[in-house]
Amino acid sequence: MQDISHIQAFLHCETPDAWVQSALANEPLMLLDHANCEKKAASTALTLMYRYVDDYDMMHKMSRLAREELRHYEQVMSIMQARGIPYDQITPGHYAAKLRKKVRTHEPARYIDTLIVGAIIEARSCERFARLAPYLDEELQKFYLSLLKSEARHYEDYLTLAERAAEGESIDARVQEFLAFERTLIESQDTEFRFHSGVPALQ
Repeated sequence: MQDISHIQAFLHCETPDAWVQSALANEPLMLLDHANCEKKAASTALTLMYRYVDDYDMMHKMSRLAREELRHYEQVMSIMQARGIPYDQITPGHYAAKLRKKVRTHEPARYIDTLIVGAIIEARSCERFARLAPYLDEELQKFYLSLLKSEARHYEDYLTLAERAAEGESIDARVQEFLAFERTLIESQDTEFRFHSGVPALQ
């Protein structure tokens, strides 16, 4: 198994057991929302590539990231199709939207914050894959463990780009502020289960 101890140390909390149990009890919904998350992750990378065209390093990293996320999307779809899980329309979770509400609106702060949020979302995804893997059937376990390396690299790429965009100024305080807020989202109750939701209030 890929060592993700650096990601576990980065995040302010572990995914609660109650969320894991809810995910296992709602596996079709978990896979459906996972597919949606991969699609949105690719879209986020493409948006950055369109918005900040003067950053070649970022565009190279986001191009690779988008391709990988779309490949993961295809893999989740294949698993769903093989298991007879319909691809229904569902409402998106609130996790990413709430994190992005805290992004500043002026540049370069907007760019830096967007990259920090990207790093946190990728880190949480990686942590959740690792949390779920021991409880899944052989096929899903192998798939989720295979995602750890790329998700960890995505987290590192986002954070490295944020640090570079700050041009020598420390982003530590801003990262910790976002992480503290992210912890409240993960540990608080949510009205519905999603891949990045908090603890579902309705079990």
